[in-house]
Amino acid sequence: FFWLSLNVWLFGKTFLLYNQGLQYYYLHQMLGLGLCISRASASVLNLNCCLVLLPMCRVLLAFLRGSQKVASKKTRRLLDKSKTFHVTCGVTICIFSVLHVAAHLVNALNFSENYNEEFVTLNAANYRGEDPRKLLFASVPGLTGVIMVLVLFLMCTASTYAIRVSNYDIFWYTHNLFFVFYMLLMLHVSGGVLKYQTNLEEHPPGCFNPNKTLRQNLTVPKAFEELFPDYTTEPFPEDLPVPEPFVQNSFMRVCSEEPKFQSHFPETWFWISGPLCLYCVERLYRYIRSNKPVTITSVISHPSNVLEVRMMKDDFEARPGQYVILHCPRVSALESHPFTLTMCPTDTKATFGVHLKVVGDWT
Repeated sequence: FFWLSLNVWLFGKTFLLYNQGLQYYYLHQMLGLGLCISRASASVLNLNCCLVLLPMCRVLLAFLRGSQKVASKKTRRLLDKSKTFHVTCGVTICIFSVLHVAAHLVNALNFSENYNEEFVTLNAANYRGEDPRKLLFASVPGLTGVIMVLVLFLMCTASTYAIRVSNYDIFWYTHNLFFVFYMLLMLHVSGGVLKYQTNLEEHPPGCFNPNKTLRQNLTVPKAFEELFPDYTTEPFPEDLPVPEPFVQNSFMRVCSEEPKFQSHFPETWFWISGPLCLYCVERLYRYIRSNKPVTITSVISHPSNVLEVRMMKDDFEARPGQYVILHCPRVSALESHPFTLTMCPTDTKATFGVHLKVVGDWT
């Protein structure tokens, strides 16, 4: 419930920010609802790309599960559901990726059709009517986004039950493309396509700029004739008194300069850098620990395709109910599987063992 509430809150907060925020007034005029949906879905994606790695930190979870710091049985049961939470975050990433891509397709079309000739720096397109496909395939955010969609599609399809049962290698090796996905994600957010206004005090969105009106030699309404009697190309005098009702009413506000726009600093780094580093450190730790040799002392064949393997390893300690991760390099360089210990080492006997049910190509 907490995870679901956090997703809903992030989506709603970001949607309202880009829909009503003054700094996005001109960008929202150009892109409309596509801007709000693309940024709101991006916030949910940041959260779940951060959380999806944590359930895969097996050493950390095992430490928390077995330590006295987690005394509550209910909390330990939650830790046991780490795989379910991982799958839930993965499905959420897929759903909101589809929403994010659809919104950006609309944004690319709006960037082309609603090219803003008044504020050129706000545009992602180079001119009005530019082919939206150029924005998707000729820019860093667009190209990385397309590749990420392909990687995510491979990971999702290979994660289905049918493929995992028929050929686990396909699932495992495609799932390790997550590292490519995260590298592309960091490049994707560095494009700076969407920009916000920085000088809101000097230029309230939608305000009237008298200097610009004079330069363009436009027809000024009669309501302004008393305020600006001489239509010259000189700058508007700062000391000229402006009636208070004219400035504060909802009809029009006067601005002193043109709007200035700036790209956002990428926020995705803050979300995924911590979990990604934690996961990489754990994988390195598991790799170093697995280099210690394990001696197989005996192999016993039981009925119903069950195999018992007994082993020995220096400085190995275990408690009843603990599991070990078995890795056989001759079978698969990256693939490994967890098995619950059915025999634990004791003070007098260092042998431990597992029972393997032969159900797939690996076991």
